[in-house]
Amino acid sequence: MWITPEEVLLANALWVSERANPFFILQRRKGHGKGGGITGLLVGTMDVVLDSSARVAPYRILHQTGDSQIFWSIACGSSRKEITGHWEWLETNLLQTLSIFDNDEDITTFVKGKVSGIIAEENKSKAAQEDEDSGKFREAEQKMRKLFGMPGEEKLVNYYSCSYWKGRVPRQGWVYLSVNHLCFYSFLLGKEVTLVVQWTEVTRLEKNATLVFPESVRVSTRHTEHYFSMFLNINDTFKLMEQLATIAMRQLLDNEGFSADRTLPKACKTLKNVSALKRDLDARAKNERYRALFRLTPDERLDGHTDCTLWTPFAKMHIVGQLFVSNNYICFCSREEDLCQLIIPLREVSIVEKADSSSVLPCPVSISTKNKMTFLFANLKDRDFLVQRISDFLQRTPDKLWSDGHPLALSGYSVSPSPSTTPLSSSLPTPAGAGGEPSQGRHYSPSLPTATQGLLRIYQKDDPEDHGPKATKEKMKEESWNIHFFEFGRGVCMYRTSKTRELVLNGIPESLRGELWLLFSGAQNEMATHPGYYAELVEQAMGRCTLATEEIERDLHRSMPEHHAFQNEMGIAALRRVLTAYACRNPGIGYCQAMNIVTSVLLLYCTEEEAFWLLVALCERMLPDYYNTRVVGALVDQGVFEELTRECLPLLYEHMQELGVISTISLSWFLTLFLSVMPFDSAVLLVDCFFYEGIKVIFQVALAVLHANMDTLLGCTDEGEAMTILGRYLDNVVNKQTVSPPIPHLHALLTSGDEPPPEIDVFQLIKSSYDKFGSLRADVIEQMRFKQRLKVIQSLEDTAKRSVVRAIMTDSAFSIEELEELYVLFKAKHIMSCYWGASCTAAERHDPSLPYLEQYRIDLEQFCQLFGALGTWLCGTHTVTLAARHFRLLDSNKDGLINFKEFVTGLSGMYHGDMTEKLKLLYKLHLPPALCPEEAESALEAAQFFTDDDSPQESPFLSDLDFLVQEVTSGEEMKEAGEASGCGDAEEKKEVKDYKYYLRMWAKEKEPKIETIKDLPRMNQEQFIELCKTLYNMFSEDPLEQELYHAIATVASLLLRIGEVGKKFTNNGAKKSTDTTYTQAPTLSAELPQPEKEESNGESSSGQSLVCKALAEAQLETPPQQTSDEEVKDDTSVSSYSMVSTGSLQCEDIADDTVLIGCAGDQQRRGSTLDGDWSITFEQVLASMLTEPPLVDYFEKKGDIQARMATCKMQRGVERQVSSSSDHELAQLST
Repeated sequence: MWITPEEVLLANALWVSERANPFFILQRRKGHGKGGGITGLLVGTMDVVLDSSARVAPYRILHQTGDSQIFWSIACGSSRKEITGHWEWLETNLLQTLSIFDNDEDITTFVKGKVSGIIAEENKSKAAQEDEDSGKFREAEQKMRKLFGMPGEEKLVNYYSCSYWKGRVPRQGWVYLSVNHLCFYSFLLGKEVTLVVQWTEVTRLEKNATLVFPESVRVSTRHTEHYFSMFLNINDTFKLMEQLATIAMRQLLDNEGFSADRTLPKACKTLKNVSALKRDLDARAKNERYRALFRLTPDERLDGHTDCTLWTPFAKMHIVGQLFVSNNYICFCSREEDLCQLIIPLREVSIVEKADSSSVLPCPVSISTKNKMTFLFANLKDRDFLVQRISDFLQRTPDKLWSDGHPLALSGYSVSPSPSTTPLSSSLPTPAGAGGEPSQGRHYSPSLPTATQGLLRIYQKDDPEDHGPKATKEKMKEESWNIHFFEFGRGVCMYRTSKTRELVLNGIPESLRGELWLLFSGAQNEMATHPGYYAELVEQAMGRCTLATEEIERDLHRSMPEHHAFQNEMGIAALRRVLTAYACRNPGIGYCQAMNIVTSVLLLYCTEEEAFWLLVALCERMLPDYYNTRVVGALVDQGVFEELTRECLPLLYEHMQELGVISTISLSWFLTLFLSVMPFDSAVLLVDCFFYEGIKVIFQVALAVLHANMDTLLGCTDEGEAMTILGRYLDNVVNKQTVSPPIPHLHALLTSGDEPPPEIDVFQLIKSSYDKFGSLRADVIEQMRFKQRLKVIQSLEDTAKRSVVRAIMTDSAFSIEELEELYVLFKAKHIMSCYWGASCTAAERHDPSLPYLEQYRIDLEQFCQLFGALGTWLCGTHTVTLAARHFRLLDSNKDGLINFKEFVTGLSGMYHGDMTEKLKLLYKLHLPPALCPEEAESALEAAQFFTDDDSPQESPFLSDLDFLVQEVTSGEEMKEAGEASGCGDAEEKKEVKDYKYYLRMWAKEKEPKIETIKDLPRMNQEQFIELCKTLYNMFSEDPLEQELYHAIATVASLLLRIGEVGKKFTNNGAKKSTDTTYTQAPTLSAELPQPEKEESNGESSSGQSLVCKALAEAQLETPPQQTSDEEVKDDTSVSSYSMVSTGSLQCEDIADDTVLIGCAGDQQRRGSTLDGDWSITFEQVLASMLTEPPLVDYFEKKGDIQARMATCKMQRGVERQVSSSSDHELAQLST
């Protein structure tokens, strides 16, 4: 390629000149190509270690003038062909022009300008992202694609110098981290190591330090482990590896490929070795940490952050921390954990101004909100820029009119949006009917009782007011929170401090629970920015019948049936609306068991809309992937819990692992947040802590439960005993401060006749969990989650593979091991199509709700690639056509995709079928739907399919036997009609008989029909020509090519004769009753003349011309056509062809036993016209094939799929050593 001109001081150092003229020199790198010796090995090693561009571009062109000692590099190339093209362009376009110049400096200036202009023109057509990358990085990306054979769609993220441990010997080289692969390349003194690992195959990724592998990164797959060390910055490298592995796991989980962020702002300057993709991933990582820290929505993007101080009026001091600015929020987090946290939505901001600076308060910024709160930030490094950015975001923030009209919304209360911002569907007046139900035609209305308050408040209205000690304690809690609101603010802009956490741990009052859940979870922000969204969603979702709605209806009455709020239609209807609306919002999750239990608790304390947004926060942010079809998130956290148990309670962990209890008990704990295993009044306190602290509280409490029962559990001898102990313990966790009437817990007391176990105070349990396990950090949990996510998702993939293999092993002749390897190849091709471009989206290919067998599907392009790699019927250039026909035959539902079972069915017929099965498959590949009309038209070149006679004719495929069957059938129908005209008891008996008869017929229709060879339709002449072409191409590379050509020629001749004979029997009846312009058909004796007579007379039908023409298209030679004067005078175009190819038999070698073609044709048909009446059956094809031993041997031969699968796998995963680095060997790296 052309490169920006650079100075070269030593032109001949490590380079060999191959061509030269007065202005340019073409050079080759020493050691590249043939020979090279020890110098070539040293130069090659140096190029790899120093990351020289000469490794990927071993050719270059230099510009030189006269006496100048300075050379200019203007072009480089990876192959001799590429660099020769540039050299020829220079000689053709520049040499003559340069000879006109008198001054060497002018020549150099002109050449540099010309090359720069060419580069500028090339860059215009490149993508914007590529333009952002530096030239050095683009060079590394080209090097990666050449070394590892990657297509242009594979994007390099970054590359690092490191050592790869092969055994106990480190190999210094470069690791290339692309979006979908980890690649390593090393070349040291002739020893070459190449490694390619797909991220989707990684099962473990960890950073460790041992004596053998000092500070290394271990990358594990199902079969191997790879160690990399000696990184300049191992932490940055490992973080990037984690990100790419996480993207791959997300791809396996959701089947969504990586898409670059096009909205990422451009860098101020181009960094030398940092790609746009690396900047994108870094920005994503920062965004994820920012959103997790402040519980923000997934679309929030961090614009920047800076160190500052915040004045806290409640503590009368400045707190050091960081200020974060994003497109919708200004957030602050203190450097010291739990000291202070602040979230200011831009929709609440009224004024942003620069305050007066002083020595005590340098560079301050004051931010005022609409509810009269003012926040003072100081010690800002670039105050002017910060104020400008906030002002820009404020201008883009839509003005929410309802916020001004309803100040209570700012302080956390839920209000109905005003008609000015509410969609029409939710602002229509809807008078409440009896029982508070919406009027006819509406599913949700603001006038519903559950639209304005929680179910608990509705059902406690009629209860007498309690003035006991519990009620007094509850009022004291409320007063404590009111004091806190007065000091720290109320609503989304509240200062969140350690004091806030103390109040949460002491229990949130029931009157404030819904408000504070919304606040701490971040659901308040989403609800405020989406007014009317829930009402519209309910109207869209209700009334639909889907798998999710069926599961919801089944579980509605199982959701807290012990609570009186869900013992009537009001609570059930509210729960139905919330769950159905969420299933409509997020079809990827839809509905999962345990969502009903959590949602029913939310509805007790919140309105419907608030409960909906809390459910969104739970499913999409706080408990990621918990409620998808495979509950991956819960399984991941279950693995994290096991790892925490091993670290915190090692003795108990070993004993519990022997019993297998941890994995059994913990899943329900995490899925329902202890709501299903603990009394409601106690579990709801854990939900309080969860919304404030996140998942770490659930881990802490789970560990505290195990710790409290450690001695008893260590004495257990089986799993059932351990579960009984834990169940009894959790059943007796009580909340002695609750003011609600007692709710019976569904779990029976597991006392086994002894005295009841002691009660455990839930506040003591929570306090104990913080005292013993409060050191858990959110970032440590996330690191553990990453490790477990790799393990869980790969384990689920293995389970899916085993399930699919078990499902089809009885229908396939392949062994279990072969099916598993085929599944791996099939899935890899599916995944590769997702990230290297495909004809349809990932969502169309992958539906997690489908059975494992249906989840992975491939399209025509991927099938053709697998067919070419694994198929036994390879036909050269005709292979793609045959593969396309095979694909259409397998694609039973015509959606352009086939699943693994269909794929194996197609392969099984080629590998394990007997001759009849293989020929039946080959026969069907040349009939519709496998043979599409476009192929037929292409093959025949617009041949005439119909005659001039437009009168309707009987089908040529309708035989006398068919007429007989029709007559018998119609006779039976008349007989049944006569019997049905009877009366009295006979008619009743007939009806009973018909009912059973139809039931039997229906059952027969449901049974899979076994296809026999008699069920196959007849093949016409056009399809037969295509079959001949396929067979000739199929035998082209076989060792017995000559014998097979001779055999298929004989069979084709015989089948043509059979078709002509059958045509006469079919047409005789029709021609007697219909006047046509055709001449009378010749007799059978004339139809089958002797071969010698055929050759002398040179007569043939139109079908033979077409067959010869088709074989000519298949690049086969045929003897020349013989003509005579008599043939010119005759209207019937006849010729004689031998079906034996010239490559197999010469003309003079044709013996008496050679079967040649010779049939008379109709007068009005020409040599290029199809014979529409000609047809053959599969039985005739099979019988003809069985007469030729070479064909029988060919189709009875068993294929070796193991060897083909091994070759297919080696195309992508390679790890090899070679002794030199010749041009030929480097080119092989890309294959």
